[in-house]
Amino acid sequence: MKILLATFWVTPHVGGVWNYMQQLKDKLEALGHEVDFLSYGENHEYVHIINENRRIDMNDLLSEEILQYMKQHNSPTHPDPIIHYYETRCDFFQLAADYLGLDKYDVIHTQDIFSTVCINRVRSKKTVHVATLHGCVAHELRSAYYSSKTNKQDIANLGREHFDRLEYDGATSADHTIVANEWMRDILTDEFHVPKEQLSVFHYGYDTEAFLKRVDEKTEIERPADKKVLIYTGRLSEFKGVHHLLGALSQLKKRRTDWVCWIVGDGPMEIELKNIRKALGLEDDVVFLGRRNDIPYLLSISDIFVLPTLMENQPLSVIEAQISGMAVIASDVGGIPEIIEHGITGVLSPVGDEQMLSIHIEYLLEHESYRKNLGVNAKTWGMNHWSADIAVQKVLGVYQHSLDKSRQK
Repeated sequence: MKILLATFWVTPHVGGVWNYMQQLKDKLEALGHEVDFLSYGENHEYVHIINENRRIDMNDLLSEEILQYMKQHNSPTHPDPIIHYYETRCDFFQLAADYLGLDKYDVIHTQDIFSTVCINRVRSKKTVHVATLHGCVAHELRSAYYSSKTNKQDIANLGREHFDRLEYDGATSADHTIVANEWMRDILTDEFHVPKEQLSVFHYGYDTEAFLKRVDEKTEIERPADKKVLIYTGRLSEFKGVHHLLGALSQLKKRRTDWVCWIVGDGPMEIELKNIRKALGLEDDVVFLGRRNDIPYLLSISDIFVLPTLMENQPLSVIEAQISGMAVIASDVGGIPEIIEHGITGVLSPVGDEQMLSIHIEYLLEHESYRKNLGVNAKTWGMNHWSADIAVQKVLGVYQHSLDKSRQK
């Protein structure tokens, strides 16, 4: 099959969606299929088919009048700047995807609601369309609306209605939709009234063997001889809750200092988080390592993985920590309780509760045998559960089923 994996989000990037796409591509190609990537490029300024090195810039495809319209903070038809931003970028994504060409693909597999809606509008009806939704965009944007000090209530309601409709459209536009867990399925069916027969629940799978082979690829980072290492890996965005981790560490420092915390990743909150670190007096205790390619090695020399996220689907970072044999502390939100058994394969901490997060970290620092046992259990469970080969066969089953249905029409 000729397959296109497509996302509205910028790639390459740090995060689970891009890693999922890369691993799926590798597995599909190993089985003899041809796979391309389609996505936005840096700063959402162009759309590209990455592996073919083909791209179309906004300046090349859009008139000066439309470009100026897109650069405006508001527009007459959309007083809400968030709606305006996403609609204009969706319009360009749709135009660019059509321009770059979709007709040669047997299957297009989109990875979010935006690319799903856009691709569905321009795809050939002979091309099967499958979607995987990696989270609930409507929930994420709803949080942004109601936490914003600039949005009035009527605009917040307008935004909620707009993105709620988009969530439904994104979940139903493809021939079939895949979600990673029951939490996401229940949101779509119960809240957004997506038909149950539209959805399949498959966990992502992960190439554990390839990941563990990279553990020995040592870099310049060394663990301190006299301290335990806490580590966070992922995007530095508000929803990841790293500010709560810093608050918890500030409390922990009052009781003990036998630790250091590595923050691995980049994102829009990086400067703000560094300012919080300084304000809390944690400059000697928390190290921002930036975006890195040596995650397997860094996890192998760390002791406790912490994910203080406020909203999550099926986090790749937890998967990587589990197969690294680490004790994991993660927020009890989204799909996380489906992949961590509290007290057995990790620790679930109340979302946003800095005091409890601090207590959980201290307990694992204090009780070494318990901490190590969590890591052993997590690795045993993870190595059995995250089989990439089984996961890709399930995805291929959806492709084939959709192709068979299409041929019967």
